[in-house]
Amino acid sequence: MTGDARALTILHLAANRWWTGSADPVIRLVTGLGARGHRVLLGVVRGDRFEAKAREAGIEPLNGLDLRPRGWPPPIVRDLRRLRGLLVQDAVDIVHAHHSHDHWLACLATVGLRRRVPVVRTFHNVRAVNTGRAARWLYRVTAAAFAVSRGIEARCREVGFPAARVVWTPGIADTRRFLPDTDGRAIRDEFALGGAPVVVTVSRFSANRGHEVLLAGFKVLLERMPEARLLLVGKGETLRHLERLVAELGLARAVVFTGYRDRDLPAVLAAGDCFALMGAGSDESCRAALEAMAAARPVVARRVGALPETVVDGETGVLLEDERAESVAAALGRLLTDRGGASAMGRAGRRRAESEFSAERAVAIVEAAYRTIV
Repeated sequence: MTGDARALTILHLAANRWWTGSADPVIRLVTGLGARGHRVLLGVVRGDRFEAKAREAGIEPLNGLDLRPRGWPPPIVRDLRRLRGLLVQDAVDIVHAHHSHDHWLACLATVGLRRRVPVVRTFHNVRAVNTGRAARWLYRVTAAAFAVSRGIEARCREVGFPAARVVWTPGIADTRRFLPDTDGRAIRDEFALGGAPVVVTVSRFSANRGHEVLLAGFKVLLERMPEARLLLVGKGETLRHLERLVAELGLARAVVFTGYRDRDLPAVLAAGDCFALMGAGSDESCRAALEAMAAARPVVARRVGALPETVVDGETGVLLEDERAESVAAALGRLLTDRGGASAMGRAGRRRAESEFSAERAVAIVEAAYRTIV
């Protein structure tokens, strides 16, 4: 905090209870802003992983907020009253919303206040940028839109945000937790991988995450490299579908469903020789790819979400030009056979994670935007 820059009181709202999508980026932003001397308040849906993870990070979520996006009118009315009280009593300087429901609540809560309290919004995926008359009003009264990918940035401009009010923000790689020298031998032992070449992917098992594309490519790869193994890390509603698909493709011997991994995720990444991501998910900053880069693993990725501006083709990994199984297999095979080249890409990815996707850089960009607004 510079001598002429006063500390701000910032209220972050995330109508999300799950440890997915916006959750980790929000916590990193809140803790980063706090470390820069600001007073930061956080409202989340209570009773699940998001709240627990916030507390682990030393953040005590606000009491008295419901924030469930499909609640009946009484909880919504109570939330509006509680928010208006917070804005006045805590002298909030700026409200930062992360989902459509809390965005609406924030804007409605500021109507009629005696002093201006600007509202800003982070769009974590392009689907959240809506059109229509109501959305146009909402965006007109929003002081700034933060976009976590260039695609979202362009979409915000398309729906009417002036260019000066759209701010691109980089994703955040946890370079302290995910380290190049992490030991992955325990994971290799757990799944009897031995010295096999291993591909790792981390993504929720749900529609449009690209698991089918990856499995089709991995099947082609096995024809040339039968000793290869694929770790599918995650959980979700399409698990049974993917298990059936693996069986139908004859991949049961080579594909391992690891389940959801949290505490030992750095070791899981360390057990792999390369990382693959075929879908962006609900957070288009593609945190899984950033974590793999921080762990010095080369990344094979489709051109979705923020991946085109995250992975440098030929330098930190391989960006696919299409979804053909042959293309996926060729990219994976390139990294698994040229160990020296893959290792160099991994080291370059680590350097890029440190320089371009640090929490300090992302927080500084957001803080600068706050200053221009306040």
